[in-house]
Amino acid sequence: MSGVGKTVCVTGASGFVASNLVKLLLEQGYSVKASVRSPNNPAKTEHLLKLDGAKERLHLFKADLLEEGSFDAAVNGCDGVFHTASPFLTAVSDPQTELIEPALKGTLNVLGSCSKASSVKRVVRVLTSSLAAVAFNTRPKTPEVVIDETWFSDPDFCKEMKLWYVLSKTLAEEAAWKFAEEKGMDIVTINPAMVIGPLLQPTLNTSAESIANLLKGSETYSNSISGWVNVKDVANAHIQAFEIPSASGRYCLVESVVHNSELVQILKKLYPSSQLPQKCADDKPFAPTFQVSKEKVKSLGIEYIPLEQSLMETVESLREKNFVQL
Repeated sequence: MSGVGKTVCVTGASGFVASNLVKLLLEQGYSVKASVRSPNNPAKTEHLLKLDGAKERLHLFKADLLEEGSFDAAVNGCDGVFHTASPFLTAVSDPQTELIEPALKGTLNVLGSCSKASSVKRVVRVLTSSLAAVAFNTRPKTPEVVIDETWFSDPDFCKEMKLWYVLSKTLAEEAAWKFAEEKGMDIVTINPAMVIGPLLQPTLNTSAESIANLLKGSETYSNSISGWVNVKDVANAHIQAFEIPSASGRYCLVESVVHNSELVQILKKLYPSSQLPQKCADDKPFAPTFQVSKEKVKSLGIEYIPLEQSLMETVESLREKNFVQL
């Protein structure tokens, strides 16, 4: 499958997932129009401009999630759009301003630009979260439960639990499907769990930071579980969802769901001399794990990179960039 002769747009291109997506698109011969908030900031663009093929086929555009019409130029003339731009923050003082508005307005602004561009055949959006728009509701989660693409997070539950990032992704996806239906647009959503793997950007992103924190001598780990997936699989899934005509709806992307205690054990096996936490943050029974269906994503031809390898790639990348010393 080749992207030669095709032009696509990637929004928020300086971010962790987007940078890896841009890298893979360029490797496959696509021309990429990449939107960034600060095209003149080397910290946001230098790692993109260094990619193989960037000199010939990467074009940077300035765009802001909150500014209506600011994606028009980046989207115009593209065969497809990958909308990855959305803030991923865990500690916020103003959820509405820092998370919800950029996610919701940004999605509608990008889709609005797409609806004006006659060239755009398909929009692929990524939700870079712990299944943020899928798994957060009052339904029970136990080892026997299998979450799949028919699950949706409940905004009221998110508000009650103060899960502001989850709420931002849930509202953004709801708005995207509604807009697409009204405008007759073809969209696909890629719903990954926590995304780890090699960092291309010079800054520390939230998911990699969670691994870095475990390696920095933290005394305890939280009594929680997360799904994990490699960024290279996420980037590949985006491209497959764009290229495969039968791709439709949502795709959950999760290689493993593990409790933090298991995550620590894997890291201890890989890096026996590291100062990993020895105990859980509370004395309560461990939060139960659950399963996430891998059936639908098989149609995209994804063969998941194992969690152990993903963790190794993440840690080596963190070491290379001096975010951790082991």
